[in-house]
Amino acid sequence: MIKKLYLFAMAWTIVTTSLSAQENIKLMFYNVLNFPLEDAVPNRLQYLELILDDYRPDLFMICELNNESGADSILNALQFLNPNYDRAVFEFNTSDDTLSDQNDLQQMLYYDSSKFILESQTPVTTIFRDFNHYQLKLNTVNQNTNPILLDVIVCHLKASSGSANQASRLQMVNDLQVYLNTFPADSNVVLAGDLNVYTNSEPAFQELIDVTNNITFVDPANRIGSWHNNPNFIDVMTQSTRTQTGLGGSTGGFDDRFDFIMTSDAMISNPELSFVSGSYDVYGNNENFQCYNQEINSSDCSGSDYPFFIRDALYLFSDHLPVLLELQTNQTLSTPEFISTKAISFRGTNIADEKIEIEIKPELVNDLSIEIYNSYGQLINRLNVNSSLITISTSSLSNGIYYIANSKSKFKPLKFIVAH
Repeated sequence: MIKKLYLFAMAWTIVTTSLSAQENIKLMFYNVLNFPLEDAVPNRLQYLELILDDYRPDLFMICELNNESGADSILNALQFLNPNYDRAVFEFNTSDDTLSDQNDLQQMLYYDSSKFILESQTPVTTIFRDFNHYQLKLNTVNQNTNPILLDVIVCHLKASSGSANQASRLQMVNDLQVYLNTFPADSNVVLAGDLNVYTNSEPAFQELIDVTNNITFVDPANRIGSWHNNPNFIDVMTQSTRTQTGLGGSTGGFDDRFDFIMTSDAMISNPELSFVSGSYDVYGNNENFQCYNQEINSSDCSGSDYPFFIRDALYLFSDHLPVLLELQTNQTLSTPEFISTKAISFRGTNIADEKIEIEIKPELVNDLSIEIYNSYGQLINRLNVNSSLITISTSSLSNGIYYIANSKSKFKPLKFIVAH
C-alpha cells in the first residue's frame, strides 16, 4: 500500500520553478454516489473535502455526478486546497437506452493545471452511458518540442448481475474499442471507472485486456481474478462501504471490486510516462481480512494505513472507495513557485472542542489578519493579529471542518476540526 501522510501534518514544502526528473503524478478515481442530489447524509461535501485534503490528487476522476452545480462545488473544494485545480467542461450524458434515463449520472475530470493542460474532451456514445475522453498534455519545459500526451477515459458501466447486464457492459466496451481503434497504438491511455464487473471472466473485462486490440489495457494492481465474494481479493475491493440502509447506494458490505484505474500496455515501461509499480491502492482499504462483508468504518476494517476518521468520512460520503495510482515521467515539469513562510501554526492539536490556539511568527504580529471559513467557503469570523499567540473560541461552532486563512495570503490555509 501507499503509505499515508498523516492528515494533520500541515508542513508547506518549498517547490521550485523547475522540478527534477522522475516526477510522480497522483491519480484518484471515485464514484461520488449521486452527488449532490443524494442527501440522506447531510452536508456530504465536508467528508469529500477531508478525503481530498488528505490525498491531494493531481488528477481526480469521478462518476455519478448529477449536475454542473455539483461539479462546481467539488472544484471549489479543490481550489481551496490548491488554486491551480481546474476542471473539464460539464457535459450531460449523450447515451441512453429504453429502460432508464441516465442524464443524472455524468463523469468529470479535475486536474492540477500547473502540471496538465487540457487539450480536448470528447463524449463517446454507447447504448447506455457515455465514456468521457479527456486528452491532457503534460506541462513540461519541453512541451513544444516533445509534447507528452495522456488520454484519460472515465466511465461507469451498466450495473447489476445477470446475463443481460453483462451483455450491456460488453456492448459498451465494444463501442469504446471502436473509438480506440483511431488512436496511435502506443498511446498513453488511462481508463478509470466503476466497471461493475464481478469477475475477470466477464466478457466486458476480457475485451478490455484482449491483446489483439489496438489499445490493450492492463491492471496495474496485477490482481486479476474472480473478485466477487472472494476474501482473497480483499486488498482490491472497493464496494460496498456500508451494511446500514438509509444512506443511499448499496448496502452489501465490503465484498466487490467494481472500481478500477487501468492503463494501456504502452504505460508499463514508457520512460516518458508510465505507472509506478506498486502504487495502485484502494484508499481506505487496510487489507484487513476481517473487513470482508463489514462496514468500512468498523473496527473489523482497522489498520495502520487508514485511521478511523478517514474511513468514517468514506463511509458517510459514498458506498464506494476511491482507487489510487501514481504515474511517473522523466520529463521536467514547469510549475509555479511557492514559498513556505510557516507564518502560523497550531499550538497542540488541530482538533478543537472549546478553543484552538494559533502561534504567529513575531515579525507578522500587527501586520495581518486571519479569517475563519467553514467547509463551504463561507467567512464566519475575522480577527486582527496583535499577539504571537491567538486563542480562537470554538464553543459556538458546529461540529465540522474549518479553515484559517490570511487576508494577505502569507500562508497556506490551515484546517481544524471542531468535535464537541
